Amino acid sequence: SARTAGSDPHYQVAVETARLLAQAGFPVITGGGPGIMEAANKGAVEGQGISIGCNIELPHEQGTNQYVRRSMYFRFFFVRKTMFAKYSMAFVVFPGGFGTLDELFEALTLIQTGKVSGFPVVLVGKAYWEGLVRWLKDTMVEEKKIDPSDLQLFHVTDDPREVLRIIEEARTNGKSNVGEGVDR
Repeated sequence: SARTAGSDPHYQVAVETARLLAQAGFPVITGGGPGIMEAANKGAVEGQGISIGCNIELPHEQGTNQYVRRSMYFRFFFVRKTMFAKYSMAFVVFPGGFGTLDELFEALTLIQTGKVSGFPVVLVGKAYWEGLVRWLKDTMVEEKKIDPSDLQLFHVTDDPREVLRIIEEARTNGKSNVGEGVDR
């Protein structure tokens, strides 16, 4: 979320998560703006890693945060989402708004339908995501709109080390495209 303040506990968790990922050799790609995006880019820089920002042109320009070291600019959300899907090894999703949900469900849909390799999707902030997860289980699964196994497409945690473990495990077990492909 672009609206997350530096004083928000999730900001600090994002910095720590990205720092750990960068130290483990994972590049960090964000939307390049303020808030959680800034926190993740900051953590990547602190971890001596690659910090990339895929910024979107908006009517009220959000600007690129100071921790982005490689920038790309997009006019349309669908193009930016395609780039996220193409170059991502995993999705780590922090509390956010409509844009965050759009990108989360895009990733889950692509994995569910087999259009991309099943890379890890990790939701950070158990209390924040609890209501959504409950709705997925109690409404979508109960009404057979999704399969119960679809709930296995993502993980929920509050722990930056758990995020790292999930992503490293996926790479080690070869169950995803984590760490393959593009020169990072």
